[in-house]
Order: sequence, then C-alpha cells, then structure tokens
Amino acid sequence: MKKPAAAPTNPYASLPPKAFWRTGVAEAGIFGLTDLWTSKWDLPSDARFATFGSCFAQHISRALKERRMGWIDGEPAPGGTPLDLAREYNYGVFSARTANVYTAAQLRLLLSMVVGDTPVDGPEIWEDADGRFRDSLRPAIEPNGFSSLNEAVLSRLAMIRGLKRAVIGADVFVFTLGLTEGWENTKAQPFAACPGTMGGRFDPDQHHFVNYRSAAIRTALDESLALLTRLNPEIHLLLTVSPVPLTATASGQHVLVATTRSKSVLRAVAGEMAEDEARVDYFPSYEIITGAPTRSAFFEPNLRSVVRQGVDTVMGHFFGGLRLTAPARHGAEAEAEAARDRAITEAIEAEALVCEEAALEAYNAS
Repeated sequence: MKKPAAAPTNPYASLPPKAFWRTGVAEAGIFGLTDLWTSKWDLPSDARFATFGSCFAQHISRALKERRMGWIDGEPAPGGTPLDLAREYNYGVFSARTANVYTAAQLRLLLSMVVGDTPVDGPEIWEDADGRFRDSLRPAIEPNGFSSLNEAVLSRLAMIRGLKRAVIGADVFVFTLGLTEGWENTKAQPFAACPGTMGGRFDPDQHHFVNYRSAAIRTALDESLALLTRLNPEIHLLLTVSPVPLTATASGQHVLVATTRSKSVLRAVAGEMAEDEARVDYFPSYEIITGAPTRSAFFEPNLRSVVRQGVDTVMGHFFGGLRLTAPARHGAEAEAEAARDRAITEAIEAEALVCEEAALEAYNAS
C-alpha cells in the first residue's frame, strides 16, 4: 500500500522554484527568467493603454505601437506633418505632449489641471533672454520655444485636453516613475527641470531643490489615482520604475548613491501601492534591467542608456504577463485609430528617446 505523502513541514517546503534564488535566478539566467509578472487584471482583448512618465516609458509606447495594440494618442500631430518633424516637436512620444513626467508631483499637477482644480495658466511660463517663451512643465517641448506667452498657454491647453482624452479613453494608464529629485517654486509648483538649465532663470530666493520622500510620493500617487478615477471610473494604473540612472544629482551625494536612493524609494512606494489598491499594479522593468543576472549587460557603455536587447527582454515579460481575456469593448473605434497611426508605427524602429534630464550632462565640467 502506497504511503501518503507527508504534509509540508513549513511554508517554504511547498513553494515553487521561482521563490528561491538558486532555481529562480542563478540557474535560470537572465533569458531563462519566468513568472516575473502576471497582470492582476482581466483586461479587454482590445485593451487601450495611455503611457506617460520618464524616458523609459517611451519604450512601452513604442512596443505597443509595434504590435498594433491599443496605444492612445490623445494629441496627434496635425494631419500631413512629416514624421521627423512630428518627432522633433514631441508628437507621438507619449499619449499627449506632456514631455517626460519624472515625478509623482508633476503627474498630480497635470491631472489637477485636467479636472479643473488648477488653472491651466497657473504654472509658470518662462521668458528667455531672446524673448521666446517656455513652459516650465515641459521646457523642451518646442525646440525653439514659443513666440508669445499666449502661444505657450494655448499649447499647454492643447496638451491638457489631449491628456484628458487619453485618460478617458484608456483601460490602463501606464506611469513610469523616474526621479525623486526635483525643483519647486515658493508656491510648491514642481518643475520638469531646474530653472536655468533648459530655460528660465534660476533664482535662489524663488526656486528650491526637493528630494521627495516616500510619504510625499505616496500621497501624490494616491491623489493622482483619485483624479484619474474622477475622469474614468474604470481606469487601471500600472506603475513601473525607470532603470535609467540619474544624469546628475543636486543632493550633495555621489550620483551612484543618489541614484540608488531614488530608485529604491520609488520601487518601495510603487510596490506598496500595488499591494494596497486593487486598481494599481506594478510591472518590474527596473528589476529586469538592473538585476544581478544581467551583470549590467543591458546598459550601453555609458552605463545609463538601455540597449535594445534589454528593452526587448522587458517587453517580452510585459506582453507575456498581460491578461487580455475579457470581451472586447472598443471595436471600430480602436480600428480607426490603428489605421490613423499606421504610418507612425512603421517608422518606430528609427525613433530615439527624448530625455530632457540627459541635458544636464552639459553642465558636467569634468
């Protein structure tokens, strides 16, 4: 008579191979990793995604377009605009012309303008020495700046409308957290870049450095989720953390220490929020690129830019973990948008990332 199997003697005895470092990581190797992520949601088979955040978020936009999936372009370039010109003016990079949104505080401010809690002309517009104007929320959005204050405000208004369309139309709002460091004015308005680096003038009496702590980031994300839900009660928030290190730090620390601090805080907050909120999930792009198995092989020689093989590996886990099992809900609407974006999709391979933060390297005197 066969002897019955003994009951597990402790909680670890029945865990799968992925729960142990040797079998889950060391023996698997970077290209053998499995079960890193499975979406907690059953999404429509034609799910629509809005993508925003730091530089690395652009890879998700591109991957969705390459696969002809439901990427939302809430602020498309004017009809007939050549692809290279549209790219130069930041069309088709994110789901609206927000430019890179590096911090949770920036996201909260943008969504606050979308719902009308903050006036669109409230955040600063900077006037350069040559009489051109720049939006403090996205100073590089127009390569040569705006010709007038009114033009800058109207462009911002178009962006806010595009962001609203993206949120309302999305099943999933993907936001890639990039930095904890930032700059604010005396009214606590966050900037996309330190005044004086990409436009405007730095005034130590008006502008101050902030290194957001976990509690402040969590509050900003909680409030952002509430704003998203006001616009779209069915929306889901997918958080990721950019693996791209800081270009420079104003914290006084070595940039390696500052980078580790920043990414660790962002990762902790994102993970806890995903544990607490049914509508929030976390995708581990950060771990895939920076984890021990890669031995930094997914970075270019500058140890900052991510190579295409690394991006492809991340995207393989992303699309492999999506659960597009619920009935379709967008139908002809999604097909029409796919047809409209086809010309852009076919040229994605040639795209280069647009990263305002990388411009800080110009201030490296060494």
